[in-house]
This record gives sequence, structure tokens and C-alpha cells, in this order.
Amino acid sequence: MEGVRCISSAMVQAATQKVENERVELTPWDLHLLLVGPIQKGLLFPKPKPSGENEIDQSNFIHHLKTSLSNTLDYFPPLAGRLATTEHDDDTISFFIDCNNAGALFIHAEADGVTISEFVKPVYVPSIVHSFFPLNGLKNYEGILKPLLGVQVTELVDGIFVGCTINHSVADGTSFWHFFNSWSEISRGSIHISKSPVFESSFIDGINFPIRVPQSFVKQFHEELILPPLKERVFHFSKQSIAKLKAKANAEVGTNSISSLQALLSYLWRSVILNRKLDPDEEMSYYILIGARARMHKLPEEYFGNAVKVESITMKAKELQEQRVGDIAKEMNRVIATQTEEKFIKDLESWIASPKLLTMDTVMRNVMVTSSSPRFNMYGNDFGWGRPIAVRSGSANKFDGKITVFCGAKEGSIDIEACLLPETLEAMANDHEFMDTVIQPQ
Repeated sequence: MEGVRCISSAMVQAATQKVENERVELTPWDLHLLLVGPIQKGLLFPKPKPSGENEIDQSNFIHHLKTSLSNTLDYFPPLAGRLATTEHDDDTISFFIDCNNAGALFIHAEADGVTISEFVKPVYVPSIVHSFFPLNGLKNYEGILKPLLGVQVTELVDGIFVGCTINHSVADGTSFWHFFNSWSEISRGSIHISKSPVFESSFIDGINFPIRVPQSFVKQFHEELILPPLKERVFHFSKQSIAKLKAKANAEVGTNSISSLQALLSYLWRSVILNRKLDPDEEMSYYILIGARARMHKLPEEYFGNAVKVESITMKAKELQEQRVGDIAKEMNRVIATQTEEKFIKDLESWIASPKLLTMDTVMRNVMVTSSSPRFNMYGNDFGWGRPIAVRSGSANKFDGKITVFCGAKEGSIDIEACLLPETLEAMANDHEFMDTVIQPQ
């Protein structure tokens, strides 16, 4: 494969600049992510056809995407802004979003000689995919000087990849896809978006804004992390194979409460552990991201920002290898079921009393983390020339054990993008029990 060539780069501002000097306060959910990287997700589309009825003019589609992005930013003013800080007399500092309409980064690029087939057919995700995203290598705190949103539209020989990078201290996965869905809606010709975002944080009772954190936090902002060589592979699971895993897991422990995703992730975790060379007494942890929107009654579904907490389950390697998938899934189900509104609020209050930033080195050893969700609307995004044919993520926040979950192109199916050591992925590929549940690429 050839490299990626930048054709043009520009800053895109909100079209009407309705918001002036609006300030959006960061919550503990936002603040604890300052030291990690942004969210990077992108969609692969077939190339626009020659202009005709209900088609985008191929020679003008970049201008069209810029214009529709500008119109979409009218509804999402934080994404056209920058992070800002206020230093206080008590050696604390507070962070907020300054909706100053400084603009979002828009890059038009070309991947010379790369075809859709070369993108989706290889067993491992081609490394060039990471070059299809803008703002690589940044940490969220750098949003003070850098754009909070970056878009890169990369032309392939026969396709278009729309890669989007959003500062993770500004948005979670739900908010990311809320923006992406709205942009495609505007691009298709809608005058207004169907779901307007909400930025107000008053749903958190008893919390005074701005939230102050020690200025000593800033000293952590320049720590570097060296990662081992990693590979990524997308495993495709059909609706039917997921249903079988769910039924088997529930039957093993005599319940019907284990969900399809809990069964699938437990199956994957066990498979990874079985195919790693581990000390049987090593403790392994699975970090689960749990959303607050369905659990806090004052938190609107349209809230734009982070509304997610992390919980974990921990077992020794030998326990994971010996237990059934149902046993692991039951424990995962139990942890998730205990997450009430009261617990969410208590955790927020505890964080304010004793703030701690998430760092990549805390998830580097014997940990698997699941991000994203099959519930997000990915394949419904149509910018005016057809639906996407694949979804991929960028290089941000990748480590040995990072699992990204996507809905599959076919209804009810799920794609899991596993970032692991090459030897682990190779062992999994030779694990017939595991691979029997995976749809093989055609």
C-alpha cells in the first residue's frame, strides 16, 4: 500500500456563529480523561457516483462536506471551541470549554493506490488506516491549543473514508455518534437535525461548578508511554452465533439475565486468556464502561459530554481458563446491575473530594477494556451518496487488550476490533473453538 497524501487543510467554523463567549463546564467524567487520547472512529463509503438525481457531485463533494459540517457545528458549538483554564489562588485549576468558534480541523487527503478490497480484506487491520485520522498523538488536555474536532476525508481508488477525531474530555461515544449522525443528516439535505444536543450539567445535584483540581495535575501532562508492537483484527460475529453464545451462557448458570453483549465479551475475554502465556495466579481485570444516561433520571438522553463510568471484574488467569463463559458473564452482569443512580452520584462526589486522572499506564498490564457499543448508529450514516460498508477506529488509546465493539453491517451482528500482541492474535486464529463462532471474511 502507498502512503496518505494531504491535498488541503482548513479550519471550519460554525456557519452562523450564534454562540458568543458561551462557557461549558467540565464534569468529573470529562476531567478524569485529560491525560488520555481522543475518540477516533471513521466510516468507509463507496465513492460517490457521477452527479445525477439525489447524488453528490463527485468533483464538489469536499465543498459539500465542509459546508454541511459548518452548518452542523451551529448545533454543536463546543466542537468548534477550545479548552480553557482558570487558575485559582488556592493552587487549584479549573477547566472548561470556551465556545469561541475557533473552528474544527478539516483535512482532504488521498490514499494513492489503496482500494476498498485492500482496506477490508486483510486478516489484520492495515496500519495505514491510522493515517486516515487527523490529530494523531494528541492528549485531551492539548485541546487548550488544538482543535477539539478534526475530520479527515481520505479518497481511496474506489472509496471514501471519513475519519473523525473528537476530544474525549468533551464527548463520549454516545455524543460522538450524536454529532456524526447529525452531520450526515445535514449533509443529506435536512434543514434541522432530529435530535438537538443538551450541554447543561445541572443534572448533577449538589455539585458546584467549576470543579477545581490541584495544579500539580499539570505536571503529569508530559509523561510518555512506550507500547509494544501490536496488531488489530476485526472479528465478525453473526446474529445467530451471538444468540447461541447467549443461550449457552444463561443455561450454564441457570438464568436468563445475561445479555448478548455480556455473553460475547465474556467469551472473548476467556478466549484471549486461554491464548496468552500467563502465570495461572496472575490477576486479570476486565474494565467495563457503564453509561449513566439510562440510570440518572435528570440526565437527558441528548446530553452532550461524557456520561460514563468504569467498573471492573478481576479473576486469576486459572479461574478464567477453568470457568465456563456463563460463570464469567454472570459476574459481569452482577457488576453492571449494581450501578444505580445513587452509586453514580456518590462516585462523582468521591472524585471531586479526591480527584485522580486516568492514565494509559493504569490499563497497560493484564487488563482488557471495552469501548464503543453495538447500539450506536454507525451504518445509518449517509452523507448523500450511500451507506457505509465498514467502520474502523484510529490509533488513540490503543494497548494490548483494547477491545472496540461495533455493530455489524448486517442487523444483529457485532464486529469486535481486538488490539492485542501479534502472538495472541495468531494463537486465537489457531483456536478452532473460538474461530468456529467467527464469520470468516469472504
